[in-house]
Amino acid sequence: MVRYEELGLKVGLELHQQLNTKFKLFCSCPTVLRDDEPDVVFIRRLRPTRSELGAVDEAALLEYEKGKTYVYQAYSDTTCLVEMDEEPPHSLNEEALDTALQVALMLKAHVPDVIQVMRKVVIDGSNTTGFQRTAIIALGGPESVIQDPDGPVHIQAICLEEDAARKIAETEDKVVFRLDRLGIPLIEISTAPEIKTPEQAQRVALKIGQLLRILGKVKRGLGTIRQDVNISLKEGGKIEIKGVQDLELISKVIEFEVQRQLKLLEIRDKLKERGVTNVESDIIDATDVFKNTKSKIILQGVQRGHKVMAIRLKGFSGLLGLEVQPDRRFGTELKDYAIVWGGVKGIFHTDEMPAYGVTEAEVNELKRKLNCGPTDAAVFVVDEEEKAVKALQAVLRRCKEALNGIPDETRAANPDGTTRYMRPRPGASRMYPETDVRPIIITRERLERLSSSLPEMPEQKLRRFIEEYGLSKDLALLMINSYRLDLFEKIVSAVPQVSPTLVATTLEYTWKSLKREGVSLDQIDEFKLLELFRIVGQGLIAKEAIPEVLRVIAENPNFSVVEAIEKLGFKAVSLDEVRSLVDRIIEENAVLIEGKGERAFKLVMGKVMSILRGKIDGKLVSDIVKERVENFMRSRAETK
Repeated sequence: MVRYEELGLKVGLELHQQLNTKFKLFCSCPTVLRDDEPDVVFIRRLRPTRSELGAVDEAALLEYEKGKTYVYQAYSDTTCLVEMDEEPPHSLNEEALDTALQVALMLKAHVPDVIQVMRKVVIDGSNTTGFQRTAIIALGGPESVIQDPDGPVHIQAICLEEDAARKIAETEDKVVFRLDRLGIPLIEISTAPEIKTPEQAQRVALKIGQLLRILGKVKRGLGTIRQDVNISLKEGGKIEIKGVQDLELISKVIEFEVQRQLKLLEIRDKLKERGVTNVESDIIDATDVFKNTKSKIILQGVQRGHKVMAIRLKGFSGLLGLEVQPDRRFGTELKDYAIVWGGVKGIFHTDEMPAYGVTEAEVNELKRKLNCGPTDAAVFVVDEEEKAVKALQAVLRRCKEALNGIPDETRAANPDGTTRYMRPRPGASRMYPETDVRPIIITRERLERLSSSLPEMPEQKLRRFIEEYGLSKDLALLMINSYRLDLFEKIVSAVPQVSPTLVATTLEYTWKSLKREGVSLDQIDEFKLLELFRIVGQGLIAKEAIPEVLRVIAENPNFSVVEAIEKLGFKAVSLDEVRSLVDRIIEENAVLIEGKGERAFKLVMGKVMSILRGKIDGKLVSDIVKERVENFMRSRAETK
């Protein structure tokens, strides 16, 4: 069992949530994503700028050195010149600002008298301007805290910023972005690095997300919420992990990152034991070693005119193959650096040889050429010489950092909870004031107005769900924590004829069950769900039909609810029709039913529901079957 306290684990969270505003943050374009073909396309190259102190951010410089071209797709009716950086930003969206201020009030954070929009340098192409606009809305104070069984976690800051453009495609020298997402208001809530365990991190993230959902002004669905996790151990550097989209993945990401850092410390200690104090190597051309190779990968590269460039890593033998995370080795870490800094597709190293068609004789010849000793490893790359050299220089830099243990990095979360290297951690030189947007004065009257309209807090809402809606405590808690909380309340309010328990179980249990079956429900919007429950409330279809209707709509996104019902052949039946059907089934199976005795009900009910399932409430059918079977059995007993 990992003792996180002894390791000095510190975790801070940054939660980013899209706001469901009518317009974007700095223009009047709608906050909608589109899948149809864009009608505007333009190309840009981006360059880093110096800060007011003359410094260039290292992370920005890395993106520039990749030399990529950025292609932007836009729409003439839902994007504008602001997103294209052909027009200055408009005033900051007041609806988004009010929402962010309400979040600050709910978290009891300190709101400054004046809000200043800043520019944050970002030249990975995700913003046409080369920077992201962001503003600090509030700073945490003594009362701005998330309570947790493992200890309180303070809120550090609440920011309002514009979301990035949406990446559509990427090649070796080009990235395609769509501007529909660029500028959607995004609230960022960051905590102090006071979280002590992976489980606590997940609970804190859940509570913050809960407050945002209770406010009812956030977007739902994949990509609308992202978590960044900052992690450090007492013996290590600061690691920022970007883009954890699934809330339930946070604890696993932290567990795997701690595992990685402990393995890196183990590598550091082994290098010390071997007397390695520096990592130096000439980058040599080793193409001749593989002139007769049977390795298809190497042969194809050489035939294209590529070179095999190689380095020696003194004392690293056996360490490159050491697993640092599930299915990821230290060699994988080196590969990530080579890909990011050199633009190559991968690396080869001797800890994994012979493999890929490379023979033991070729490995020995390569080691001889590099003057490798018994504890040395070799790394080689097959690519254009310039790219291969850059990649191997990055590998050498990373191996030098291995002597100290854990380097500061920005990493990206993988879907399985492991992480990969993205770039160096950004510095303070990436932020400077936005001169095109006026500072905003926050008045006491504005804060008092917003305070008067704050929503119920989770404890109040939980009590109301149980007392007024009749939900069980477990279901009420599930609903409070649900991404569909605001939708639940909207449906219950709009369709009082439908049981709140049915709405809650549909939005949680039925939804998850269908997703486990592989049914994609992302295209089913709240309007279709409202219409579905209205139809159920009117008795036009039974509640049992809901899963099948959702399945059909998921498979046919353009279908209306009525069209889905028609495709299924569901049509409401009257109670008289049900009684006639039950009587007919009883008559057709009279002998069998008479012999079943008390089990006759189950027999008849099964046959009736095989015909009526989805067309009428099962409870109504059950009552009718019970009544008709009892009458039948009574009449048979009287005739004997």
